[in-house]
Amino acid sequence: QVQLQETGPGLVKPSQTISLICAVSGQSITTNCYTWAWIRQSPGKELEWMGAIRPDGTTYFNPTVKNRTFIWRDTSKDQFVLQLGSVIPEDAAIYYCAVDVGDSTCSDYVPRSPAEYDYWGKGALVTVSS
Repeated sequence: QVQLQETGPGLVKPSQTISLICAVSGQSITTNCYTWAWIRQSPGKELEWMGAIRPDGTTYFNPTVKNRTFIWRDTSKDQFVLQLGSVIPEDAAIYYCAVDVGDSTCSDYVPRSPAEYDYWGKGALVTVSS
């Protein structure tokens, strides 16, 4: 079974950059058909899909954060990273990494709904404050 664990900065100041690491175990992040994603939940709001990375390294982003978001991976460590720049108070949230294991068709479909993801980390709280 896939396990994911987020590591984050805890507290950042406005305008700084958030970097979060997702450590994966039980499966390689290059496993065919899998989609690895970052999802967040701000206080009082619904889960928000931020972006994802596919086994070949291709990335996809939510248009609302695309201009200041990067996702990349370290295949030697089975980790993938979220970087969110120009942080504002509204970016305060619990950040989750998650994976969709796909199905037998192994299509190129990239899930953008949090409900489509099969395994999740426990989340990392990020607070934005000066």
